[in-house]
Amino acid sequence: MLNFVPWLELVPVPWLQVAIVVAWLGVVSLLTGIINRYVTTDSEITRKVIHIGTGNVILLAWWLNIPAWVGITASILASIVTLISYKLPILPGINSVGRQSLGTFFYAVSIGLLTAWFWPTQPQYAVLGVLVMTWGDGLAAVVGQRFGRHPYKVGGMQKSWEGSLTMASVSYIVSSLIFLGVQGNVWQTWVFSVAVALVASGLEAFSMFGIDNLTVPLGSALLSFVLSQLLPLN
Repeated sequence: MLNFVPWLELVPVPWLQVAIVVAWLGVVSLLTGIINRYVTTDSEITRKVIHIGTGNVILLAWWLNIPAWVGITASILASIVTLISYKLPILPGINSVGRQSLGTFFYAVSIGLLTAWFWPTQPQYAVLGVLVMTWGDGLAAVVGQRFGRHPYKVGGMQKSWEGSLTMASVSYIVSSLIFLGVQGNVWQTWVFSVAVALVASGLEAFSMFGIDNLTVPLGSALLSFVLSQLLPLN
């Protein structure tokens, strides 16, 4: 019989950290159920609560220094489950069977790609990309649907200036906070944040089939990384 113990010792499982992340996801799931039952049955609101709640797992992963393989594995599993959910009603609160958008799938894929790309040496770029998508895209959709009074079209898709302004503002705030914590109060912090806000809001405007859940986080993270290489701190 093969002895798998030495192999397991080479890939230690941070059980406590994983348990904290799972507990957070459990809280998000419970909160979503409460909102869906007692507040609103609007499936779009439910999706955005899950969208924002689950995305913040990246902050926990950064804080707890969770290994990259844990995030990548979770991303692969989540991607598989979301693909199946488009055909079978296993995630009714997130995907409707036959739904045309692949946003949930792209969401899971983007987290895995950013984790593989930047973790653990430069996690701030992965965190920035995910949180710009999480908060910026999530709040832009809510504001645009509820308060959008000035529409415009991009590639046949209708957006609102209110939603796009929310996307840009939230992206700027998220980027500023991350850069401020990593590189301090320097001019690069504010210039990089403006650039990310403009690019992220532009990418979010084109969201056919939910592709913005892939382009926004990857584009924001890549732009941040490139700017940091081109304009390093003195």
